[in-house]
Amino acid sequence: MIAVRWWVVLASVLLVSAPMQDKEGCQDHPLFNRMPHFDIYSCNTVDFDAVDFAKPNLKEWNGPGDYETIEGKVFSISYKVQEGVTPPSALQIIRNFQNAVKAAGGTVLGEFTNPYAADLAENMQKYMVDSPGGTLYQRYTNLKLTKGESEYWVNVAANADYGDYNLVIVERKAMAQDVSVNELVDKLNKEGFITLYVNFDTGKATIKPDSAKTLDQAAEVLKAAPTLQILVGGHTDNVGTPAANQKLSEERAKAVMAALVQRGIPAGRLTAQGFGDTQPIADNRTEEGRAKNRRVELVKK
Repeated sequence: MIAVRWWVVLASVLLVSAPMQDKEGCQDHPLFNRMPHFDIYSCNTVDFDAVDFAKPNLKEWNGPGDYETIEGKVFSISYKVQEGVTPPSALQIIRNFQNAVKAAGGTVLGEFTNPYAADLAENMQKYMVDSPGGTLYQRYTNLKLTKGESEYWVNVAANADYGDYNLVIVERKAMAQDVSVNELVDKLNKEGFITLYVNFDTGKATIKPDSAKTLDQAAEVLKAAPTLQILVGGHTDNVGTPAANQKLSEERAKAVMAALVQRGIPAGRLTAQGFGDTQPIADNRTEEGRAKNRRVELVKK
């Protein structure tokens, strides 16, 4: 069997049109050529963030458990059809991207016509530039593919009435750690606490595997300060009842304490306590603020 390079397949599915009036500083993502006769009118790149992708076949958003959160480098690119050109249908745009990704060995994760399933999560919406004619697109699809060692998650939203489409591409990867163990030890000694952002299953105290590095580093910090007694404090956002949040924060604090003990920290040095939603550090009215409030703190006693 003759191997076909996937990017050649992509080029054969998504036809190339020369950029005419792209916004300054914007360009196509290396994964995809653009649809013909479209220009870029907006773009954004963030080195690290979390984006929620609707799970396959979701018909209506009911809660955070309906999404899969993907962390990594985020690219957002918005295209508008050129003046005087009849735009393709939203379905044609969606199918082009689906066919390209499938030909490259990737997967179609879902297709939606209901925006409340496709993009209601705030941390997806903030990367979706509003359609020139309004805030909602007509069709959406979520895709996943691998190139080399990188895994990409892609949301495509299209609106034929206004001749535009939007790409949100997340290159999945762990955050680059900018703070060393020594710096964190200094912070713990001087400020009295350090903050951990540990990912849990929604509404549960089950720690997700992608938090292993965070916990490994936390354990190294405590090993570097062996005389400190530590309070492991759990905190939630304000979604849900105060009683439920209090219980969840306690369970999560205990789960982190257990994970640190597994990594060699004596249990006698640690105490777990939950604070529920009583000590927010950010605005609970936004998803970004709620994400900051969902945290575990290691506090020097």
